[in-house]
Amino acid sequence: MDNNNYCVIMAGGIGSRFWPLSRYEKPKQFLDILGTGKTLLQQTFSRMIHICPVQNVFIVSNEDYLDLIISQLPNVKPENILLEPMRRNTAPCVAYANYKIQQLNPNANIVVAPSDHLILDEIEFVKVIKKSLEFTKSNDVLLTLGIKPNRPETGYGYIQISNSDKSKGQFDFTKVKTFTEKPDIEMAKIFFESGEFYWNSGIFIWSLNSILKSFNNYLPEVNDLFKKGIKNYNTDNERDFINETYSACKNISIDYGIIEKADNVYVLCADFGWSDLGTWGSLFENSKKDKNNNSVVGNNIFVYDSKNSIINLPNIKLAVIQGLNDYIIVESEGILLICKKEDEQKIRQFVNDVKLKNGDTYI
Repeated sequence: MDNNNYCVIMAGGIGSRFWPLSRYEKPKQFLDILGTGKTLLQQTFSRMIHICPVQNVFIVSNEDYLDLIISQLPNVKPENILLEPMRRNTAPCVAYANYKIQQLNPNANIVVAPSDHLILDEIEFVKVIKKSLEFTKSNDVLLTLGIKPNRPETGYGYIQISNSDKSKGQFDFTKVKTFTEKPDIEMAKIFFESGEFYWNSGIFIWSLNSILKSFNNYLPEVNDLFKKGIKNYNTDNERDFINETYSACKNISIDYGIIEKADNVYVLCADFGWSDLGTWGSLFENSKKDKNNNSVVGNNIFVYDSKNSIINLPNIKLAVIQGLNDYIIVESEGILLICKKEDEQKIRQFVNDVKLKNGDTYI
């Protein structure tokens, strides 16, 4: 195993689209949302230790989740848990990890991945990542993994490759032509039919030198904030420095701040059974179904004349559900959600309305 390989797992999101199962105190990455016996974070960590040594895996998350991370990942050293005092999106998260790792190994080659994605074919995933790391080790590029779409999806970002690259094989690295964030359904259909567009997986691979250079070119104001404390990383002064830095840092994603602007972005199109599990609908697609195509989690649920629904209730809850088609029915800690599957994009509005009336108690 290459000791220059590092993994940065981003685990600070709150997963509001999975409310009420995912809540602020325990977001979806800390839940066994698929019923596998492992949380999404634990599954991600298990994949990454096939790519780099355990001591080279870093978790970046909000300081509120320290105890959850320690309990779920006891093999991770405390100094490898990077705690953010506030949410500032993914660019500051990556910048923090860059300088933390630079102090340990300036020759690092890094994978950055979200903590809450589903990967069905982990053997293929590891193979793709190792191939990618070999490419970025010897090329000054920012690499992202593209997923061939199987439907016109409005919930994902898209990567366009040039016409001349459409026939290339799975292990061909191609330059990115354009990025498009979450199109409407008509545009998504055009993208799907063209064969030039791939879903943006949100998984990035690059050398430390390449990403530091890109920060300096495209986000110097963020880079300079983290760079000025270079002597504080991996010391007792790190926490105080990071608290001060985050309060001065703007909120910006790595995609918008760098990836969409850089001229050395490449994509490797891969197929390893990927889903970002960003919505109840995506969870439904990847869940076991009964004979009526219902995804049912709970030991005391009686379902009649219902189909194509997501039902997720605590084992202690007995429920009888009749005559519901294409619905989401979820209860967690006394909060019940009943919503049409086609309207799940409204869940964030529901959460906002609950917060306005009841404060953070149920959020």
